[in-house]
Amino acid sequence: MNAPPSLDIVDETFLAVPPATVAAVFAEPASWRRYWPDLVLEVYTDRGDKGLRWTVTGALVGTMEVWLEPVLDGTLLHYFLRATPADAAGAPRALAPRDLRREFDRRARAAKAIALGLKEILEDGREPGVPPRES
Repeated sequence: MNAPPSLDIVDETFLAVPPATVAAVFAEPASWRRYWPDLVLEVYTDRGDKGLRWTVTGALVGTMEVWLEPVLDGTLLHYFLRATPADAAGAPRALAPRDLRREFDRRARAAKAIALGLKEILEDGREPGVPPRES
């Protein structure tokens, strides 16, 4: 039996844009490298405007998901990372509790930074409940 992942990170951020707008950001594999430069992602479920699920290799081994839930006039961006640090050969490696906590904090902060960066760019100053600007 496999051990459970040592990192289990969950994050949610509301973006005042439609799910299709957020999905377009994650549709291009080039964006994955920008957001997660030390990870190699392979899509195992493409849910279109509802998001993507990946297998993860590289610095971590496990799974990751971006689920885009339509809520009110926008999208609730759910992020899930369930993985274990990996060695250079891609095998899971155990970290000391202190180092594992640092890795958890680093990954959780990076996930929130991605979501808040997208919020700033995609919303372009739009407040919830206010129609999007005309192009």
